[in-house]
Amino acid sequence: MAVPKRHVSKTRRDKRRGSSWTLEAPAIVKCAHCGSYTAPHKVCASCGWYDGKQVVATEED
Repeated sequence: MAVPKRHVSKTRRDKRRGSSWTLEAPAIVKCAHCGSYTAPHKVCASCGWYDGKQVVATEED
């Protein structure tokens, strides 16, 4: 049975645990056409534009 040779303090233990469980914010960019926020390299859900061209027809048109 494995037994630690030295006591590990709470600070040292928590520093080790905290570094691998950090969450990252999702990438969000502004649409160049309408200004709403969307994921990069995806068609804008509100206006249907991508890379300066309208690729999806929306109900607003």
